[in-house]
Amino acid sequence: MTTQQTLAKPPVLRLRSIPHAGLLTVLVTIVVFASVRTDAFLNPNNLINVARQVSVVAVIAAGLTLLMVAGGMDFSMGGNVAVTTAVAAQMIAHGWSTAATLAVAITLSVLVGLVNGVVVTFTRVAPFVATLATATLLDGVALLVIDGMSISIDDHLSGLGNGKTLGLPNLVYVAVTVLALTAFVMRYTTFGRDAFAIGGNEDVARLSGIDVVRDKLVLYGLAGALSGLAGIMLLSRLAASSPGTGGLQLQLTAVAAVVIGGTSLAGGKGTIGGTVLGVLLLGVVANVLNLLQISSYYQQISVGAVLLVAAMANTLQSLGRR
Repeated sequence: MTTQQTLAKPPVLRLRSIPHAGLLTVLVTIVVFASVRTDAFLNPNNLINVARQVSVVAVIAAGLTLLMVAGGMDFSMGGNVAVTTAVAAQMIAHGWSTAATLAVAITLSVLVGLVNGVVVTFTRVAPFVATLATATLLDGVALLVIDGMSISIDDHLSGLGNGKTLGLPNLVYVAVTVLALTAFVMRYTTFGRDAFAIGGNEDVARLSGIDVVRDKLVLYGLAGALSGLAGIMLLSRLAASSPGTGGLQLQLTAVAAVVIGGTSLAGGKGTIGGTVLGVLLLGVVANVLNLLQISSYYQQISVGAVLLVAAMANTLQSLGRR
């Protein structure tokens, strides 16, 4: 192809060459629409609030992205968050130190992740089934721990949940650090490349010398650890653990963000960049619907429509590259 032909390349083809162009287009369109319809959207306080809210989802989505590229799935991460917040809130309310509370809560969340990994790896139960069962169990455990009541932690962890550094919420720095480290692992480490190989074809990966069992256990353990971290972040932001904190709704939001960000449910494909865009899209949509005071009955319909359009846009872009 000559230079002149390259320069004359149609705009549509140039757009397809941009990573996640379809998702970016949807996100920009919604931002422009929100900016026109309501002055409150671009208010710095509102944008900071959105950033603080999506930080928790971003941490869960980071762990889920790494797990899903390896062909795994964990629907219990939201339930793990619920248990972590419940246990941490009770420990703080009963006088435990912050350091001891964090250590116990994160350790517990890692153990939950490892249990999922053991069940999926050694019993051959489908990840979807095993972790959905665990999610239901964990939601019940969380309610038992707090006895169905709201447990306040007062101003404990307020520096994390409501504090700012250089004008940005501290929760954002935590989320960005997790996302950056996950992206680095996926792209530049042997472990990350092995995860893609396992997701592409587990049998071939095993024959290639990859310790599939070890890697899957580590992946589920990491998913558990990030669930625990997200739980601490959520607890610090809400300053209390209540019925409904975390749970399946939070999990479905994270799964939706990862999937519309281009990560394959079958494994072997995914990027943190796409996941970030998916998280931002969901966060912005939820915020805009609230600002426009749209009835909650219509909010789920609107969010579902946006997700469908974004997923279709990403699929069409992928087909255009073939």
